[in-house]
This record gives sequence, structure tokens and C-alpha cells, in this order.
Amino acid sequence: MHKPTKMILEKIPDGLLITRQKLKEIGFRKPAIDYLLRSGKLTSISRGVYRKPGPPLKWEHFVYSAIQLGHDVHVGGRSALDSLGFAHYLPLGGLQQIHLYCEGKLPSWLTTLKKPVQIVSHQLKIFKNLPAAAITERPFGHWDWQIPYASIELALLELLNDVRDESDFRMADTYFEAATTLRPKLLNQLLPACKMVRVNRLFLWFTKRHNLQYLDSLNLSEINLGNGKRMIVRGGTLDKEFQITVPKEMADETRPDFF
Repeated sequence: MHKPTKMILEKIPDGLLITRQKLKEIGFRKPAIDYLLRSGKLTSISRGVYRKPGPPLKWEHFVYSAIQLGHDVHVGGRSALDSLGFAHYLPLGGLQQIHLYCEGKLPSWLTTLKKPVQIVSHQLKIFKNLPAAAITERPFGHWDWQIPYASIELALLELLNDVRDESDFRMADTYFEAATTLRPKLLNQLLPACKMVRVNRLFLWFTKRHNLQYLDSLNLSEINLGNGKRMIVRGGTLDKEFQITVPKEMADETRPDFF
């Protein structure tokens, strides 16, 4: 291997994924890339996506690789909650799902590659400005690569954005039942920044349902609750206070007064 090629190869992090386009940007030309593939210095993961031989791939390798390639992405929603010990609905079989949130679109290779888990992509469009405290980082691997995760508070709002039916309601209900340590200060930043009326109403509905301790600390006047009714569950019961349709069985259960 030529010395210049070896020097450039050293720029590729061990074990992480890199695209053909990125290889070209750091100085590789097509003949050099083909040589590295033939010689086993690089292995092909998918069309136009490679890595240096290394430890078995884990989903964190894919996420951190995407971050290194310039994508602003974090682990959120149900995946972030489960990683924090809220794993009440672990998959019974098949691929584990990892929910990733990004301001733009995730690269197609991230969601189509064959991997140990299924990557579920979400576009994060429900907030005006996301507070810095809403994202935390956790180390992964030998090099302590920092993987961004949603905080509990943000992850719950992300989860609520995907509530569409009774099954989703039941799942969210279990998470809220365990959400007893939320930070009012962060909630009072996140809820006013949330543009989705249905998400804000759902959050307050679940908060009221479980009579969570941070209830009295919320600045309700700053939260956008919009006007009119919102149908969330077809055939559900209208909650008159928050003007959303909820599963009939859950609506019939006794809940404490909100005010």
C-alpha cells in the first residue's frame, strides 16, 4: 500500500462507517477505494458505504457514524425511555427498533442497511427551539464515543407525537405512570416550545390522569393548547377539558381534578 494511501486510511475511525463520497472528500480516488476493498483494508457494508474491519457492528456504530458524517441526530422517544429503565414494552421477537430523531432526513443508508436492529426515522419538527438541556450524551465503546439521547421529558413528548390509536395510548400511559421525576424547569421550556397542540394536550391529560407531582409547577398559560377539538382515537370518548378523543375505557377511569 502506498504511503499516501496509508496516511489517508488512518483518518478513517476504526469500526465506524464511511461513505464513498466522504472518502473522496478526504483524498481517495476510485482506484484507491477499489484497491482497499480488494485487499480487505475496507469492507463493503452496503452500496457506497464501507468500514475498516473491526468489532461486530452495533446500532451505536451506525448512529455515531451518521453524526460524524454531519447529521444532527439523537436517540429519542421510546428508545430513549427504555434505555433509562422504562422498558415496559420490550419486543418479543424480530428486530429491536431504535427510534432516531433528526431535524432533516436521515441518510438512506442508515435506514436501509442490514443491521442488528431496525432504525426508525423521525423528523423533529414539533419544536420551535429545542433547549440544550433536553439532550444528554452517553459514552459508547472503547473510545467513549458520545451518543446523544433525549432526556425523559423530551422523549415523552416525542412519544406522544406518535400516539394514534388505543394501543399507543396504553403504551404511553405505562411510561407516564413511571415518570415521577420529571424536571419542571425543563418542562417549562419544552412545552411552550412545542408547536403541536395535540402533543401538549396529551401531555397535560396524562399528567392529570396520574396526578404527577410536577403538575402545579407547570406554566399553563404559556403552553399552546389551541382551539377546537382534536380527534386522536377513532371511536373514542371526547375529554371535555382538553378537547381530545381518548379510549373509552381510559376516559371512564376515575381521575383527580386538575385545578
